[in-house]
Amino acid sequence: MSNALPPSYVQRFLLEDLDIRGAVVRLTDVWQAMQVGRNYPPAVARLLGEMSAVSAVIAGNLKQPGRLTFQVSGHGPVSLLVIDCAETLNLRGYAKAEGAPAGGSLAELVGDGRLQLSLDIEGLDQPYQSLVPLEGDSIGEIFEHYLAQSEQQPAGLWLACSPDAAVALFVQKLPGADLKDLDGWARVQQLAHTVRDDELLGLDAAEILRRLFAEENVRLFDARAVTHDWPADPEKVASMLRALGEDEVRTILAEHGEIVVHDDLSNHTYRFDAADVDALFRPPTLH
Repeated sequence: MSNALPPSYVQRFLLEDLDIRGAVVRLTDVWQAMQVGRNYPPAVARLLGEMSAVSAVIAGNLKQPGRLTFQVSGHGPVSLLVIDCAETLNLRGYAKAEGAPAGGSLAELVGDGRLQLSLDIEGLDQPYQSLVPLEGDSIGEIFEHYLAQSEQQPAGLWLACSPDAAVALFVQKLPGADLKDLDGWARVQQLAHTVRDDELLGLDAAEILRRLFAEENVRLFDARAVTHDWPADPEKVASMLRALGEDEVRTILAEHGEIVVHDDLSNHTYRFDAADVDALFRPPTLH
């Protein structure tokens, strides 16, 4: 089964006899691509990797697919963590960190802060937004709390991250679970707590679930590929500069010798020299 899986994926499952759902997210090539050229300290990379995996879990379980953006902001050395996930599970993200230590707890790295969700669904006049305080000592606990509050159903998250992979195991109790098995949710949580980081990082979804829930009836759905496909878009940046106006753009050029625009989320840098600026504001040629 492993051979048929995409390199990075979300794979949902259902414990049918218990009315408990879940998902396994495994990000390999996507997570590696998101780190290229970033030089994050290990602790910062771990937070961003865990948040990437959780965002893919939630995006892959949306009742109404849309563009999902999560943002954790705080007053610590890591002031911002952003993950943006398109409806197609095309993922990107970045961390803004200044003087962040190589290690440390979430509180030490982010400090007091908040979690912001934006969900843009086609057909809505404006995106749905939610803003909540950070509650929990880890990315997993923050999102467990968020899911319990937003969906009114308890959830569990187990996360692991290395330079090569970011992985999440998610389980959630559905409304009818207690009617099927009063002890089912407690049992599933207890079993999930036994999962080790090396198992999450080294095994595919089917094998993880087989080891954890060998006595349960697990229905495994087809995996959905997660991608990181955000090519450079110089015309978009050119349009932004034109919108600023020629006077403003030429003032910036005179001060700095060139105009440099960095797209943090997609990790592309765009440079415009005097000739490029001339071309931006040159009248169109009439034929």
